[in-house]
Amino acid sequence: LLYPQIEDHLSLIEKYQVPVVITSAGNPKVHTARLQAMGCKVLHVVSSVKFALKAQEAGVDGIIAEGFEAGGHNGRDETTTFVLIPAVKKAVNIPVIAAGGIYSGKGIHAAMVLGADGVQLGSRFVMTKESSAHEAFKQAILNSQEGQTHLTLKELNPVRLLKNPFYQSIAEAYQKGANKEELRALLGRGRAKKGMFEGDLTEGELEIGQVSALLENIPSASDLIYTLTKEYFDSVQGYES
Repeated sequence: LLYPQIEDHLSLIEKYQVPVVITSAGNPKVHTARLQAMGCKVLHVVSSVKFALKAQEAGVDGIIAEGFEAGGHNGRDETTTFVLIPAVKKAVNIPVIAAGGIYSGKGIHAAMVLGADGVQLGSRFVMTKESSAHEAFKQAILNSQEGQTHLTLKELNPVRLLKNPFYQSIAEAYQKGANKEELRALLGRGRAKKGMFEGDLTEGELEIGQVSALLENIPSASDLIYTLTKEYFDSVQGYES
């Protein structure tokens, strides 16, 4: 919802009769009714019980509860997925989708046990052959290790980044006591595109979740779906037995 060309997106959604729309980073009241009038189911991303209740009040069809582990834009409170899911599920009476830190069938099963009605995987699908992410970014993720992502820029829009020279410049700015406007100027525009889609590992923003340290291959999307499904049912069978 932060995009300046939001009206263009809405026009395309209507033109192509998109059945499900996920909104985030903004007030769900603004466009939900309009999207639903187009025939869309609307899911809104939240990082706290407070915002889950606001989204439910706004009339969304479902909640995506995204924990602190997730990549990209995130919540300020640093609530982890496995704390957030049962709390949100208890608070609302619409479907709850778990997101953040899930990369395997076992993780999907664990989220469902905690009350999730479904899951959303982002970072895992960045690392597929069909992903539009740049190959250099994918290789950087393959080479990443534990502790190499960090949630930063909370004064603007919190975002989890893979540590690179651009991230280091942010860290140095914080050490010097940079204010909000100085951070905004440092961020500039188009850094996410530059890093993730153009492969600039020096000056680009590299948004990825904590699971980056656990991702060891780049399968096709179909092979990944097969693997996730098999892992999930194997986990369920072991849990029930």
